[in-house]
This record gives sequence, C-alpha cells and structure tokens, in this order.
Amino acid sequence: MVTRPPDEILRALRRMRLLDDAQPTGERLTGGVSSDIWRIDLPTGPICIKRALDRLRVEADWRAPVERNIYEARWMRVARQAAPHAVPTLLGQDEEAGLLAMSYLPPDRYRLWKTMLQAGMADTDFAASVAATMVRIHGATARDPTLAKAFATEAIFRAIRLEPYLIATGRAHPDLADRLDRLAAATAATRIALVHGDISPKNILSGPDGPVFLDAECAWWGDPAFDLAFCLNHLLLKCIWVPAATAGFLGCFAAMASAYLAAVDWEPAAALQARAAHLLPALLLARVDGKSPVEYITTRQAKDAVRRFARRLLQQPPDRLTDIARAWERETDR
Repeated sequence: MVTRPPDEILRALRRMRLLDDAQPTGERLTGGVSSDIWRIDLPTGPICIKRALDRLRVEADWRAPVERNIYEARWMRVARQAAPHAVPTLLGQDEEAGLLAMSYLPPDRYRLWKTMLQAGMADTDFAASVAATMVRIHGATARDPTLAKAFATEAIFRAIRLEPYLIATGRAHPDLADRLDRLAAATAATRIALVHGDISPKNILSGPDGPVFLDAECAWWGDPAFDLAFCLNHLLLKCIWVPAATAGFLGCFAAMASAYLAAVDWEPAAALQARAAHLLPALLLARVDGKSPVEYITTRQAKDAVRRFARRLLQQPPDRLTDIARAWERETDR
C-alpha cells in the first residue's frame, strides 16, 4: 500500500542529500525478517531503503547489532568491483539511522529466484551463474587480505549466523551439541575471504545481466565455504517444497557445486568442498530446529525426514558435495 514513509526515513534521506523539501510517498516491501525495506518514490524516480532491526521478525528471541548495516554497504562497494552487475547501486548510507539507500530493481525485470523455484523452474544455467558470481567475489577478496580489517565482524556473524543456526540447533539436539559447537568454532576460525553470509534464493534476483545478490547484512571476513553450503542447502530444501521438481533442483545443486569448485584457485578446492560438505547437514537441521526455520516445511513428516537425513550425515560427515546430493536423492525417493 502506498503511504507516507516514516519521518526517520525522510530525515535520513535528507541527510544523505537524496531528498529536498518534497514529501514523497512509498511502500513497505514484504519478505524481510531482519530489516524494514521500503520503495520510496522520489521526484527523480523510485529508490530502495533498507533499515536494520535490532530484533528480527521470527518467533524466537533473535537479536542482532544494527551496525551490520554499515558492513552491508561496505560489502556492496567491494563486491561491485569484482562483479559489477551482481549488486544494486549504493546511493547513500546513514549510519545514525542504521539505514542505506540503493537502486530500486523493478520486479518485472528482476525476478526473485525463490519465486522461480517455487514455480518449479529449475534452471541449471542460472544456478551455475550464481556460483560463478559467488566464486568471483570470493576469489577477488581472498587475494586482498587487507579487507579483513574492514570486515572484522565476528561478533555480528556469531549473533546472526553461528548462534541461531548451529549453536541453537545443538540445544534442540543435545546429543549433537558438541559436534555443532565444534563446527561453529571451526567456521569462526577460518578467515580467508569476504563472505556474504545469506546467499539464498530469497536474496538473489535473476536480472537482465545475470544474478543480483541482496541483503549482505552478515558480511564477514571468514570462510567462503559457508556461502556455498548456505545456498546449496536451499536447493535441497526446495525438493520438499516442490517435490515434482526434485530432479531439476538436484541438477541445479550439481551445476552450482561444479561451477564453484572449478573456479576455486586461492586454496585446494577439495579442502573448501570438505568444509562446505560438513556444514551442509548442520544447516539443513537448522532450518527445521534452529531459530530461523523455513516457512514452507510445515508437516511433522517432512521435518522428521530432514532431521533423520541431517543427523545421519552429522554423525558420519561426508567430504564431497556429490555424496550429499546422492544421499538426498535416495532419501526423497522413499
């Protein structure tokens, strides 16, 4: 619904010199749990405003530092240098309000990948292009370790990723808590490249020049295997959401893993693959029993299927992503 934006947003726009005395209208956009997101219709055209929340919109009490907005803007600047078409244009930032302004990408030209997957559209070429963009950003930043100081966001990454996904899931599965705590510690200790932290279909647009990544609130100098595992995890979960597209989604999984690993040149690809393979079942389990469960796995039967599969792989961790895909295919054939 088109309405007058909140006064704090209008004040921030004026501080960023994106608005004069005009009184624009706008519309609150849906879909985010960690930020208020608005389309603001300025006299010069629409822009997008994003303001970080200190308490996320989930059932659990999940809080995160609002200064993550600062690092999201930094990620956008750095990633744009490596992959110019893969990031919206950053128009301004207001640290006082925890707010940033960026170009508005119209949905008729930039389709949300999650919506495409929901419709059963399993485009392996697009999945490979997502991987190619991801690995390009990782590779470019891995060769520039001076960025580590600008993204020393360990506390934010722990609050918004490691604690709600791995450590909280360990509390729900006490017999796996030690394993999940050790996995969180190993991930936190791996500092290699600039990580987005939330590369999932809900944050990826299919644009005229390829994929566009949104919502880098978890930006962190850390383990690139986390980004790969995080996105591949969603392709497995979508098989439960849209069972008829399982073969296609597993094809996307294979295309993404293959395209990414083929381009890893800053460390042995096998080492990165093993870390991603160890993380993936933990992330699967987190999406049913962590602080941020996926909204489309709702039945006890489906949740238990994810639990059985993830627990088995956590107890016998694979080192190869193809082994996980094959095991998941067998699981979903039952």
